[in-house]
Amino acid sequence: MPATPDLPQVRALVLAAGRGERMRPLTDSCPKPLLEVHGQPLAQWWVQALRAAGVAHIIINTGWLGEMVEDHFRRLPQPAGAAPISFSSEARDFGHALETAGGVARALPLLAPDAGGMFWVIAGDVFAPGFTPDSDAVRRFAASDDLAHLWLVPNPPHKARGDFGISAGGRATLDGPLHTFSGIALYRRALFEAPWCDIAPSNPQGVSAPLAPLLRRAIAAGRAGATLYTGAWNDVGTPERLEAARRSTPATMPA
Repeated sequence: MPATPDLPQVRALVLAAGRGERMRPLTDSCPKPLLEVHGQPLAQWWVQALRAAGVAHIIINTGWLGEMVEDHFRRLPQPAGAAPISFSSEARDFGHALETAGGVARALPLLAPDAGGMFWVIAGDVFAPGFTPDSDAVRRFAASDDLAHLWLVPNPPHKARGDFGISAGGRATLDGPLHTFSGIALYRRALFEAPWCDIAPSNPQGVSAPLAPLLRRAIAAGRAGATLYTGAWNDVGTPERLEAARRSTPATMPA
């Protein structure tokens, strides 16, 4: 995704800080984003997909067993020209994970060093082998006034109520038929700054804060778009869903 006059180069955050309580005992000794599907860790599929898409820089936030995540990705080969990887070490800095909004706010100087910056945020424990973080999505987002663009998926059995809707014009809504937030989104830096977010810049106090309230504010203000993604998707939150991902068709994300 090389920068052009109409396509700013973007960075990405892969979320990898959670404890994975529902995955225990597997996550007692292995952080959830390092659990393997089709021969490699869940979060590594996203690192490869983002590098193939040409993002400028990948940040991984870490918490529970974060040193294992950081050691793994530091050992990965660094192809010439590939996006470098940096870490936002929440457990080291604060002793605990910061939840999604707190984690994004903490990593913001790396994610969007310039005002108006845009970036991907992707849950490192989601397996969606056919999803491509493509340049067309970035171009459309850059041309909009939106603070967020969310990819939603049909509601899985474990989340039948859903999270957000989609209007006929591709706007995220708080009502109507609801779909499940996939954990994949594009954001503008402004969503994580005043007046939308009350966490201090770079989150020096280590405030833990969920993402959903910020998304609801942006949606209510008409500043969020949405796309329904109907490809294979699995939020690997339980041992049963991990086994389902492992039994799925071999992955198609870039190798």
